[in-house]
This record gives sequence, structure tokens and C-alpha cells, in this order.
Amino acid sequence: MGGVEFDDAAPSGETITAYDIAHAPLYIRLMDAAVEGLDWRAIAIRLFEIDPEQGPDRAQCVVESHLARALWMRDEGYKGLLSARPST
Repeated sequence: MGGVEFDDAAPSGETITAYDIAHAPLYIRLMDAAVEGLDWRAIAIRLFEIDPEQGPDRAQCVVESHLARALWMRDEGYKGLLSARPST
């Protein structure tokens, strides 16, 4: 991801977080990769720069966690963005 920091597990609550907003481009790329049918190992390498051979459990967890969050943002989380009022 070219230096973008990420947690091993994406947020899992029902509220959009600053992490979600900061990682929205990553979430979009994850969904695109899933639609393309990329294997989680390829996604780990391409988007997270994690070698799945070195740490397969971590790599799979990172990919699955962030993809699940991306899908939640697509299906539910966006509603929080639509109802948010900009601060003045």
C-alpha cells in the first residue's frame, strides 16, 4: 500500500471510525480485488505488502478482517456517512 499503516484487524463495531474513513481507498481496492476473484494470498501481497508464506495466519486475518469491514461499509456503514453533519 505504499506506506499506508493498517491494523491487523479492521474495526468491527456498528459505527464508522476515523480508521474507516482513512482506509476507504483500501476498502474500495479490496472489493475490486474480490470481484476480480483474487485469492486472499494475492490480496495480502498486493494491498498489504504481507508475504503469506511468512505469516499465513496473520495475512489471512488481515485480508478477511478488512474485506469484511469494506463490505459492511458498502452495505451498512455508508448510511452513517450520509447522515453525518459536517462540523463548522
